[in-house]
Amino acid sequence: MSAQNTAPYGEWISPIEAASLTRGGRAFGFPTFAGDELWWTEARPDESGRSVVVRRRADGERVDLIPQPWNARSRVHEYGGVSYVPLPDGALAFVEFTDQRLYRVDPGEDPVPLTPESGAKLRFAELQLSPDQAEILCIHERHSAGDLERAIVAVPLDGSAANDASAIRELVSGSRFLSNPRVSPDGTKLSWLAWDHPNMPWDGTELRIGAIENGRVDSWDVVLGGPAEAVYQPEWASNDELYVVTDRSGFWNLYRLEPGNDPEPLHPVEEEFAQPLWLLGMRTYGVLPDGRIAAVHGLGVQRIGILDPATGALDDLDLPFSGFEVMVDISGSRFAALAYRPDRPTSLIVVDLATGAHEVVREAYEADVVPDATYLPVAESTTLRPAGGREVHVHIYPPRNPDFQAPDGELPPYAVFVHGGPTAMQHAKYDLSIAYLTSRGIGVLDVNYGGSSGYGRAYRERLNKQWGVVDVEDSVAAAQALVERGDADPARLTIRGGSAGGWTALCAAVATETFAAANSLFGPADLRSFAATTHDFEARYLDGLIGSQPEDAAIYDERSPITHVAKTSCPVLILQGEEDRVVPKEQSQLFADALRDLGIRHALIMFPGEQHGFRKTESIIAATEAELSFYGQVLGFTPPGVRPIDITP
Repeated sequence: MSAQNTAPYGEWISPIEAASLTRGGRAFGFPTFAGDELWWTEARPDESGRSVVVRRRADGERVDLIPQPWNARSRVHEYGGVSYVPLPDGALAFVEFTDQRLYRVDPGEDPVPLTPESGAKLRFAELQLSPDQAEILCIHERHSAGDLERAIVAVPLDGSAANDASAIRELVSGSRFLSNPRVSPDGTKLSWLAWDHPNMPWDGTELRIGAIENGRVDSWDVVLGGPAEAVYQPEWASNDELYVVTDRSGFWNLYRLEPGNDPEPLHPVEEEFAQPLWLLGMRTYGVLPDGRIAAVHGLGVQRIGILDPATGALDDLDLPFSGFEVMVDISGSRFAALAYRPDRPTSLIVVDLATGAHEVVREAYEADVVPDATYLPVAESTTLRPAGGREVHVHIYPPRNPDFQAPDGELPPYAVFVHGGPTAMQHAKYDLSIAYLTSRGIGVLDVNYGGSSGYGRAYRERLNKQWGVVDVEDSVAAAQALVERGDADPARLTIRGGSAGGWTALCAAVATETFAAANSLFGPADLRSFAATTHDFEARYLDGLIGSQPEDAAIYDERSPITHVAKTSCPVLILQGEEDRVVPKEQSQLFADALRDLGIRHALIMFPGEQHGFRKTESIIAATEAELSFYGQVLGFTPPGVRPIDITP
């Protein structure tokens, strides 16, 4: 291009529209090999956000295995996990989202129930086929009388439990939370992970092993883990030997367990071979037929390596990706994974571990939706070290649009992105929600603040008892470091995040004067009411992040943004799903009402039919455009083609 148009940051015209975020888009989940075939789930915004099970046949043809409106999604822990399992002869079993029943689908037939109607009080996740292929082993969550119980169960495939819950056989329970059931190769033992309140699975879990007798496990031994050791993904290597990941060294590393011996580290290194267990059935490694292990690992940046347990040698494959989801599967020498790179959409890939070659099976967007690379930001992944402060890991996405430049001397506004969890980790990756802003002249600073995973247990535990403090300090420090570099306009910094990130945005708005605007997507505002109303999985999460109740009730009040709403230093946008059971809508309404009563500029938008995170096309478009309109009105620019939202007052 010989010349560029000159326009203020925020007023650049971009081919990346809000509709681009959903048009032909999908989010992949849990790839699984079934013989020569690869199966996976796709969450599709343009089909009301439903999750579809997709099958790629050996000839390469893709087939949807459940028609509309069926939706393969579990609500165990509310976040769910593996919601389907391939059955013999091309059949499928899956969890239907609306009623949480297990269904069986045979080729050419309609789904038929395997479990009874319960009004979603009986839920199932982490499905796997039993060794004899007659049952589905899974995690079962049973809601009753205001409480719930969980167990590892077997659901018969013959349909006998469709009207009779007593036909669901319980193998073992014994703790509030259970995951990773694995039957030994000879079928005589069961291994699994267990933990109880107030622990989260990244705080401490127990690896248990028990003998299977008459289809049940009546007693067990704890062979690894405890309240301060987080064990992850046990897999049987033989009838008596297990591979497992544990963070006993301060980093999630692979170990071998043999009866009577101490856990043996296979490749001790200050890297992570696991991620926090938010979804049941997450996997980061698999065992090859020759006994070697293919694993996702790294510190911040991730790779796929082949580990030889006999020698401890770890050889990385040469792949053009910057990160991988913790959803992998292995069959023979094939390794399936969800992979990130900055210049292409998230990809479902299959790697030939014998040759190192990879195939992109499917991308998150169709080719005709992917914008020209010149409109995509070039990520700078770095560690910012503000003067006198802690190091903070970040990804910086400067504004970029080949058609526009800013007036001389103008610095760009920057939006600080704060991830959820708060244990999540952001990768440098292709993200149209980021490119939507950067192609319009708004930079993005994606912060892996203290508390993020991917950098070891100590970095993750920076947030212990300090939620709302360290995450805010690190976000502020990173933004200020960017200003000190001369990259951002200090008067036009914003902060935004979803869930735990929304909490941080609200905390920053009431505790600092760094940001000119804040955007909370379904973030909590009042800790005491949040702890009393959130779902069971996170009901005691705040014990570690804040403190125990009632002993630390004063800290709950002091840390809550609602307590300090009068100190709000900037306008606030709040986006909330009406059916959110993780962060109930009352949290957002409470904060918005307080802002209204104090005459502080704000906007609250509720999205009907949405839960914790927006899945529908119309919701994603509306939320994306509302955020841009909000920034424009607050920061003083007029984004082209976006209808202004109402800001009160």
